[in-house]
Amino acid sequence: MDKKLYAPDITKLKGVRKFSMVTAYDYTSALLVSMTEIDVILVGDSLAMVMLGHENTLNVTVDEMLIFLKAVKKGAPNKMIVADMPFLSYQIDIKDAIENAGKLIKAGADAVKIEGFEYPIPEVTERLSSIGIPVMSHIGLTPQHVLKFGGFKIQANTKEEADKIVSASKKLEECGAFCVLLEAIPEEISEVITKELRVPTIGIGAGRFVDGQVLVWQDLLGINPNKVPKFVRKYANIKDTIIESLNRYHFDVINSTFPSFEEAYHLKRV
Repeated sequence: MDKKLYAPDITKLKGVRKFSMVTAYDYTSALLVSMTEIDVILVGDSLAMVMLGHENTLNVTVDEMLIFLKAVKKGAPNKMIVADMPFLSYQIDIKDAIENAGKLIKAGADAVKIEGFEYPIPEVTERLSSIGIPVMSHIGLTPQHVLKFGGFKIQANTKEEADKIVSASKKLEECGAFCVLLEAIPEEISEVITKELRVPTIGIGAGRFVDGQVLVWQDLLGINPNKVPKFVRKYANIKDTIIESLNRYHFDVINSTFPSFEEAYHLKRV
């Protein structure tokens, strides 16, 4: 990667090449991403689940997001960073949304991601965009609406739902979104949206025809010991390596084979 990308660069990639995004939540992970060709880092509110152990994303706060965001920024200053606006940080009123989005930008985000398309989301998207804060919209399966959906379920399964999603994507584009994230919807619907929008789409569980793809770090690297969705491709199985390495360390300790003479400090000979 020759240079860091920004929102306008992502928009210009549509029809030129696809782009990649991966989550990162800490300094070390971000440092590793900084050494790769990955285009964008997402500091997602999914950290509530994979880093903090919550059942869903509803419990994470802006202050918690800021801690992880600042760490990621230190590790990957050469990468575009998108930060999730957590639950209730933008839904109450536009003033709150501006203040909270501003905190994320000041902490190192190059754009914010906002879930949903019903009031006041279009208005918030338009206002943030108008004051210079790039917005990535997120529709389809929006985890902050998990209680409304009754779980993490595929969306846009009916014609009515599909029409609503397509219409919403156009509205959010009109409001200034530089990119639209589509989650867990049929790829036939993603293809329609991708063709009709001028801005790029990025998918997670949205099939082959979107303009970019995003996956969770722990899922694609095979770190997550829990069951992962069918759309995840595991590029490694690091979980087993970690478990094996920790067990080897344990047995080396109890068998007094770690540390060795070479791994210890010694008095200098006079």
